[in-house]
Amino acid sequence: MISPSWLWIPLTLFAAAAQTVRNTAQRHLTAELGTLGATLVRFLYGMPVLAVWLCLVLLVGGHPQPTLTSAFGGWVVVAALSQMAGTALLLRAMEERSFAIGLVYSKSEVIQVALFSVLFLGETISMLAISAIVVATLGVVLLSPRPPALDGKKRSWADPAAFYGLASGSAFAISVVGYRGANLALHAGSPFLAAAETLFWSQLLQAVLLTAWLLARNPSIVLGVLRQWRISAFAGVAGASASLANVTALALAPASQVRTLILIEVVFSYVVSRRVFHESMNRRELAGILLVMAGVVLIVSTAH
Repeated sequence: MISPSWLWIPLTLFAAAAQTVRNTAQRHLTAELGTLGATLVRFLYGMPVLAVWLCLVLLVGGHPQPTLTSAFGGWVVVAALSQMAGTALLLRAMEERSFAIGLVYSKSEVIQVALFSVLFLGETISMLAISAIVVATLGVVLLSPRPPALDGKKRSWADPAAFYGLASGSAFAISVVGYRGANLALHAGSPFLAAAETLFWSQLLQAVLLTAWLLARNPSIVLGVLRQWRISAFAGVAGASASLANVTALALAPASQVRTLILIEVVFSYVVSRRVFHESMNRRELAGILLVMAGVVLIVSTAH
């Protein structure tokens, strides 16, 4: 049997695999629904899964419905809104025609999660964990594409896309700390119940806000999401499963450890793309995979 102190590891690995599946499904939807439509799919079609899971945890777990305090509500709002802001900022980086730069800088999330966890949650981070964070982040940088040339000019890493990407990483880092803070503030008596409550209310807020915004600005996207219900339901279930595993892991372990381990998703996605497109791997990319894996091994070794 897996010890509770180690349970966050398989949960995070499952979350990484489920996110890879969700991202693959969302790519198919982006061409027809756009990025915002594909994002709405994640929130809207994931809600039934989250509602059913919350009911099951309450019925089977034997724990009473916890009191939803103002502190819990505050953390939920922070988590939900900052996650949406992170997505918007990453999209803004893409609009700068420098997706690679924005994506690499957004991966600074892992380092910023560690910093914000110390500042806002009072968590401590060992030197071994810091080493794992740095090594894994360097691996992600090596796996990311080089900045593309634009109009015959070499692109700089210090352009507007870099700014938006870095801001995106900050927003995602605040979101992770928000989820962790909500779990701790709930005092639910069970990490599964804490995660179920936290994710249900945060995703409900996200679904309502994004649906309302799209209905006001472009209702055809919402209709398209409803028409594509089959693949949307698949993406929603995969996304909800990934989020549940991720937020439950955040109820069990420090945010810096969880977010470092989940970087293995980059390796999963890379392997999938290589298997599908049968592309070769160069030395730089191989070094990136090895560094990510080394960071994963180091962060797992910090578990007690």
